Amino acid sequence: MTVRIATTQPTATADARENGRKARALMRQAAKAHANLIHFPEGFLSGYAKEQIADWDDVDWAAVSDEAGKVAELAAELGMWVVLGSAHPLTPPHRPHNSLYVISDRGRVVTRYDKRFCSNTEITRFYSPGVEPVVFDVDGYRFGCAICIEINFPQLFAEYERLGVDCLLLSAWPVDSIFFLKAQAHAGINNYWLSLSVPQQSANLMRSAIIGPDGSNLVSVEPTTELAVLTLDRDAPEFHIALDLARPWRAEANRGDIYRSRRVDDPRSADRTSV
Repeated sequence: MTVRIATTQPTATADARENGRKARALMRQAAKAHANLIHFPEGFLSGYAKEQIADWDDVDWAAVSDEAGKVAELAAELGMWVVLGSAHPLTPPHRPHNSLYVISDRGRVVTRYDKRFCSNTEITRFYSPGVEPVVFDVDGYRFGCAICIEINFPQLFAEYERLGVDCLLLSAWPVDSIFFLKAQAHAGINNYWLSLSVPQQSANLMRSAIIGPDGSNLVSVEPTTELAVLTLDRDAPEFHIALDLARPWRAEANRGDIYRSRRVDDPRSADRTSV
């Protein structure tokens, strides 16, 4: 049982119409590569606050909604899941969420992930925070979602391991190159695949990529394509140690019973000053 996913690195703009057209063009490319799911960067459809959006009143929300509908229609036509970054408007005066729309291969928004840990500027000027993790299943593989600065909160990534994800979809607009190393570390520590999708504006720092459950960079987006595709295979022999040995062992270790049952009552253990 396998699933084929695509990660993207498109140029993001403040124009929802242009972003929607680009999303659909990349979906068609991914379909030609037989992808079951395509993953887009943070805030891609609406434009990203701070970098492109100075005031939410500048956003054509009707265009955002219409373009999201067109993406959903194409998802149904292609039989492809879409994870699409966008601001999600709330009832005024509440600020939008920084979100990932999860669109099924039947063209329905089946869930939405809202960024829970926002930066200081985001939380004080632009966004309302989300409150819970999101997981969904595609062809027998479980996916989770995270956004950008959340990479600095390892408890979120550990939470998704406990929720049984096979692949974490991390949409971002990074501002430093160590971001990529952190993504590799989370994948390798939690033993799941990690798809990183960043905009073309981050190309000087890193490429969008799919990272393996051992932390290795398996495939990166080439500048000429804006898209990379990889098949996830839990039975791949190169991931036997990460998936079949390390992940279950670390889960058992985290539960702690194996250690509690072997604790000793020994004065040489209690005395921390002797040699």
